[in-house]
Amino acid sequence: MSAETVRRRKATLLVVEDEEKLAKTLAEYLRINDYAVSYALDGYSGLELFYDKMQEIDLILLDIMLPDISGSEVLREIRKRSKVPVIMVTARDSVQDQLQNFEYGADDYITKPYVMSVLKVHIEAVLKRVGKLQKQIAAGGILLEPESRKAFCGGEEVVLTPKEYEVLEYLICNKKRIVKREIMLEALWGYHYVGDSRTVDTIIKQLRKKLGRYGANIRSVYGVGYLFEDKEYEK
Repeated sequence: MSAETVRRRKATLLVVEDEEKLAKTLAEYLRINDYAVSYALDGYSGLELFYDKMQEIDLILLDIMLPDISGSEVLREIRKRSKVPVIMVTARDSVQDQLQNFEYGADDYITKPYVMSVLKVHIEAVLKRVGKLQKQIAAGGILLEPESRKAFCGGEEVVLTPKEYEVLEYLICNKKRIVKREIMLEALWGYHYVGDSRTVDTIIKQLRKKLGRYGANIRSVYGVGYLFEDKEYEK
């Protein structure tokens, strides 16, 4: 698979941290690492942001020691409405605090002072566990999500059959290389498939139609097979 075509879906994080300098530094660090980040400096503001962006937020970093209400209370309010992953962040490391917050519904716990790179590993581990750290394959204005087997063109989902999706993913992962029909048949249909290369031609024809202008990425190579060219499109 061509490395430059693979990327991680950008996850959206909410940081609730009362130390403004730390909140800004953390938000900047996470954005550099390809996360979308909002932050709040107290519990009530954090809850307001959570209510406003509930459907967008993939994970919350929640400090326990806040100036208005405790992070534990914020967590309890969040759990009334959502199962969004929450990592508790605190300077207190007592076992009792940890047990209490896990009982309230925390997914992970990290103590201050922490190393940003270690926190990032915690975030990735939790997101992966809940299925939010999803890889994407992108080329020529087309974006694929292998885990959900969904395809998007220009940001709009395109409904594909399982075999159409497999053919498109195979072509993109082998982009800029001519793929022979026979090779594709063996790879996607198996050695014992009874049909012939016209099966591939039929799927390609259906794909081009569904992909609209993005279907021009798939170029026919006369007498051989197909080539995915990774064209650039204006949004």
